[in-house]
Amino acid sequence: MDRSTFLKNTAILGTASLLPNNSVFANNVTENGIDKLVDADGNFALQALPYKETFLEPYMDEETVHLHYMFHHGGAVKGANKDLQMIRKALDENSVETVDYWTKKLSYHLSSHILHTIFWTNLTNKKTEPAGELLKKIERDFGSYDKLKLLISKTSKDVDGNGWGILGYQPYTDKLTVLQCENHEKLTQWGVIPLLVIDVWEHSYYLKYRNKRADFVDNLFGILNWDNVAQRFDTGLKLLK
Repeated sequence: MDRSTFLKNTAILGTASLLPNNSVFANNVTENGIDKLVDADGNFALQALPYKETFLEPYMDEETVHLHYMFHHGGAVKGANKDLQMIRKALDENSVETVDYWTKKLSYHLSSHILHTIFWTNLTNKKTEPAGELLKKIERDFGSYDKLKLLISKTSKDVDGNGWGILGYQPYTDKLTVLQCENHEKLTQWGVIPLLVIDVWEHSYYLKYRNKRADFVDNLFGILNWDNVAQRFDTGLKLLK
């Protein structure tokens, strides 16, 4: 397998380690056409939004979506490419004095790219609710959908500084889990497959909601795409068989 093919079918996550070809991200690229993190040359790439920038109104305004997508998500993609370039340069020159710095930067930027890529597909312009096997799993692991909403809402609202609330599937325990992620890469669990991510960085809501993060999170439940979450859950289960 050449380098380009390898990069197109894997993703670099968190600590800059390579995920195997049967990762949920690689599987979503080949089977579902989502989570495309790289281009044909193996460079990290900002894919087109799956909808117009006005699609999420009135919950998320056009200007916020534009700035968030182009400059925050886009900036993370540019940063991840530079970080990887600098790591390769250090290895080529046999000079690794600064490689730990660039590895940490890659963890930050690439985690941002991954989470943002999931975030855009987690949103729609209508209210949906979990159903089927996903709902059964939610009820088994949290008691009810209402209890999950309470947990992930509180978790997202209470992130220290900037970060994310995450609903994920932990294959090691066969359970759904809710995480509070600071920045893009801190306080995560090894092995967890992100299913639903709630971005509570200020750039996600400040133009419309000002400093009222809680209002933003509450309103976001009006446009969460639980069909997409279910698709991600099904993909995760298939990888374990």
